[in-house]
Amino acid sequence: MLENLSGATRVFVIIGDPIAQVQSPGAITRDFVARGQDAVLVPAHVTAAEVDDYIRGASKARNLHGIVATVPHKFAAFRHCATTTERAGFLESVNVLRRDAQGRWHGDMTDGAAFVAGLRAAGCEPSGQRVLLVGAGGAGTAIALALLEAGVAELAIHDQDMARRDRLLARLAGRHPARLATGSDDPSGFDIIAQATPAGMQPGDALPLQADRLTPAMFVGDVITSPEITPLLRAARALGCGTQTGIGMYAAGRAMIVDFLLGA
Repeated sequence: MLENLSGATRVFVIIGDPIAQVQSPGAITRDFVARGQDAVLVPAHVTAAEVDDYIRGASKARNLHGIVATVPHKFAAFRHCATTTERAGFLESVNVLRRDAQGRWHGDMTDGAAFVAGLRAAGCEPSGQRVLLVGAGGAGTAIALALLEAGVAELAIHDQDMARRDRLLARLAGRHPARLATGSDDPSGFDIIAQATPAGMQPGDALPLQADRLTPAMFVGDVITSPEITPLLRAARALGCGTQTGIGMYAAGRAMIVDFLLGA
């Protein structure tokens, strides 16, 4: 890939804090090459305090064609979009941005569709299931909408930030009021657990829920890619639960990201 890198190469960046855990740059760059594109995805470590300045400054580079936003920048990235897809506009959150014909940013949020696709690829069909979603941030917001659209019987949402949880519940209630509930860190009685917080990325992180209340019939999905097997997934697998890793979610959604960035 690098032997073909030149001034004509189209540049895409992925921004996050932290950024060292992301697997996207090499894989998506290979996808660009496989599609005959002279393009590269480059990681950039950007803090929440600096993200607006970064996006405004980076946007002045005429060869910057797209941005992938990861934790915690998905809501911030939305503010820089002139236009979005319908789902991203509803969620007020984006994880991918590309230039439009006028050089402005157009955004989409693919996390929810990727999570649901990953569940299905791992043998878990969410339709008709009771689901506990832990985390109402950028990824959790998208996953909540996608799970409801996939036909879950009930979606309970838990977040330590209760105001953020309640804002998400209120937003979703306009579309799916009958299937929503306030959740807790107790997974008892649920069929699927969707873990959408950063808990587990760093050594010593507390578990995001009461893992001792998991049962073997439950399916547990996590959004974290590094480590691939988080402490929560390790506990779930020890009980015999089916699981989906963040790598599985990423693999299911990578083509969605590349399609969007290239305008396919």
